[in-house]
Amino acid sequence: MAEIVEVDGWQDPPWQASLGAESRHRKYRQVVDRWHVGFTDLTGGQGLLGQVEGRVSAVVAAWLTVQPATWRGAITHVAIDMCAIFRSAIRAALPHARIVVDHFHVVQLANAKLTELRRRMTWKMRGRRGRKGDPEYDHRRLLRSTAEELTDQQRSVLERDLTRIGTYGWHIPAGWLAKEKLRDLLALARTHPARSQISHRLHAFYAWCADHAYLPELVTLAATVEAWQSEIEVFLPAGITNAKSEGTSRVIKLKARLRVRLSQCRGWSIAPMGGGVSGRPGDNLAPASPPGSTQVDLHR
Repeated sequence: MAEIVEVDGWQDPPWQASLGAESRHRKYRQVVDRWHVGFTDLTGGQGLLGQVEGRVSAVVAAWLTVQPATWRGAITHVAIDMCAIFRSAIRAALPHARIVVDHFHVVQLANAKLTELRRRMTWKMRGRRGRKGDPEYDHRRLLRSTAEELTDQQRSVLERDLTRIGTYGWHIPAGWLAKEKLRDLLALARTHPARSQISHRLHAFYAWCADHAYLPELVTLAATVEAWQSEIEVFLPAGITNAKSEGTSRVIKLKARLRVRLSQCRGWSIAPMGGGVSGRPGDNLAPASPPGSTQVDLHR
């Protein structure tokens, strides 16, 4: 049975509140499941509202369903990553809420597909992994950069070195341009774009991927964007992101790592962690050795 943890003291959210759902993989001290799902207040300052063990639709929907009806009714938007488990659970428990996929997760997916494309081209050309001295490997940081971040000189160097490789080298810039066309769509966020603007930029992205359908990475990217198109379009006028959920997950991971590391040091005992994440990392640490004993240097 899944374990449900709630944070003491949280209150009903204000009207037109937003909720964030984020999953995180837990390596240490496994109890029920390696995955946790956390629910975060994106509108107010209440932080982590609760978390559940497991990463299945029934567990996520169960936590939402047991909340008060007035609380559920106040939720207008739920920000998630591109996880079908979250989408089905939210549709079941909060049918009135609009699901949002923010720009971070979309660009992260585009960069991941670009990396897959670059690595596949390297294997085809060289029969091995990329290494120092390979143009596509040396310029991997430039390929992750955005069009605004690249100078004219960097663009020239990138184009020159990749075109020297040959046909395979031309495929890599095609993946980079697909990412940039997707970013052109996301740049409309918080600008109250007209429907025609959104449609125009979506068409430019899909058309580019269709013209390069011989690259499976771009086909997969376009198919994923199409599957989540409605949730991405909700982000454009709303501008709601899942950044608070990502930050909360990061704090929890850091505290867990710190507990495990210090548990291996002599002279320290680790107090149990509560469900919340308030306070500074290390607040649950208590020295077990008497005064005057050797202290642990945390900066080593």
